[in-house]
Amino acid sequence: HGTLFQVSTSGALVEGIYDGVVSVATLEEHGDFGLGTFADLNGEMVALDGHFFRARSDGTVVEAPGDALVPFAVVTHFRAERTAVIESCESFVALEARLDAMRDSANVFFAFRADGVFDFVKTRIACKTAPDTPLVEAATHQAEFEYKDVEGSLIGFWTPHYARTVNVPGYHLHFLSKDRRIAGHLLDCRAKSLRAQLQHEADFRIAVPETAHFLKADLTRDGSADLEKAERDRR
Repeated sequence: HGTLFQVSTSGALVEGIYDGVVSVATLEEHGDFGLGTFADLNGEMVALDGHFFRARSDGTVVEAPGDALVPFAVVTHFRAERTAVIESCESFVALEARLDAMRDSANVFFAFRADGVFDFVKTRIACKTAPDTPLVEAATHQAEFEYKDVEGSLIGFWTPHYARTVNVPGYHLHFLSKDRRIAGHLLDCRAKSLRAQLQHEADFRIAVPETAHFLKADLTRDGSADLEKAERDRR
């Protein structure tokens, strides 16, 4: 089974705690696959095959240096346990249904990877944000992009509903093109055929930030509704 390593919590992000607390170099020790964001919510992080990339709000993608800091990330050493071909995926909702068929439990975490040529991909990239700006407000200023006929990979995780104050419940996926020029948080997609791979994550580790900002924050509120609004397509 896999081990999921997470930095901070989604609940902290919801409340606007965007301080960089762990470096990309440290994340590399814990996984070669995953996603997250960067300090001050400045861009989207995608990790695939041991390389960590930063999607910037102008749509460009660069490989992240080891000293780049992140406030939230989830990584694992990805070793596929199950593979399936997903035919005729008409939307993100349809993709979720097909990935659901690959899961055998609603009570453990899963890592997913899906590769293929996408007829359509819609992504968003978070823009640099002032501390304490609630995530749902920060998401209204995000940069959104649409692409057609692009080959690439979906990278991400499925989180059980009971962990909704710790991580994004359900599916959280990022996209990375094969040429590494396009990346971002997935909002929607269409594809005729995808090769999907799954790994179940039975061990879950979380690095809790020790910054004053995090330690003194009120994280008792269930922000899952705000998280859903910030993470999903606003159409």
